[in-house]
Amino acid sequence: MQETGGASIINRLRRIEGQVRGVAQMVEDDRYCIDILNQMQAVKAALGRAESEILKRHAACCVAEAIASGDADEQKRKFGELVDLFEKAKR
Repeated sequence: MQETGGASIINRLRRIEGQVRGVAQMVEDDRYCIDILNQMQAVKAALGRAESEILKRHAACCVAEAIASGDADEQKRKFGELVDLFEKAKR
């Protein structure tokens, strides 16, 4: 991952961490189930946005470097990593 943009991802993940702690507190406080579920949906959406950002960075940096290198084995490896990732997501 590019170092320059890593701070924004870290900040995003720390906000998500806070949201998860908030959900745990809601459970401890025996809050209304629908309110807890709504917060859980918000956490999942935030994780999805973070995942998307990291995937975009991977494509712009790691995959682009493999393509520019002209190294067919490295290109296949990077492509294989993405295929494996998407296969896991389908399960």
